[in-house]
Amino acid sequence: MRHPLDTLDWPISTERLLLRRAAPDDLDATWAFRQLPETHEWVAAVTENYDDYRERFLREERLVDLLIVELDGRVIGDLTLKVQDGWAQEEVADQAKSVQGELGWTLDPSYGGKGYATEAVRALIDISFKSLGLRRLHADCFYDNEPSWRLMERVGMRREQHTVRDSLHRTKGWLDGLSYALLAEEWLAHE
Repeated sequence: MRHPLDTLDWPISTERLLLRRAAPDDLDATWAFRQLPETHEWVAAVTENYDDYRERFLREERLVDLLIVELDGRVIGDLTLKVQDGWAQEEVADQAKSVQGELGWTLDPSYGGKGYATEAVRALIDISFKSLGLRRLHADCFYDNEPSWRLMERVGMRREQHTVRDSLHRTKGWLDGLSYALLAEEWLAHE
């Protein structure tokens, strides 16, 4: 089945950035920042060496959801959009197909603090609602990953859930988790 991101004309420019679909050639550029300790700390799946990362990165199901963030031709981060079905009762389940998305992001820490992540995520939200017609977006993180939840708040996402020690971190044990979401009508009303 064709991914909704395949329906768009890429690349897409923002004020300072270029967003484009990921390609196998992005392996080295993404490895450069994803293997850093400060990035490694919070990504959902860690790879200990380049060969393992290459195998994971090149999986079709990984590349299909992945966008690359470029600044002046240099890869500075990546975004994910996993289009999902909404929960629905059986009689109306067909109306809930591919109506929401889960967002994710990883930015090279050396580019932090300059608003690039905010700009890139805002662009992805705009694409999700205006171009893809999604009705709802959500994102999750560990409570301890303050830069991530602060980003969610900066882009206008609402905190929907704070769970207590339900999220298992690979080195820190059981941590609190946060869930944020945003509806299309909320986004469009604040533009």
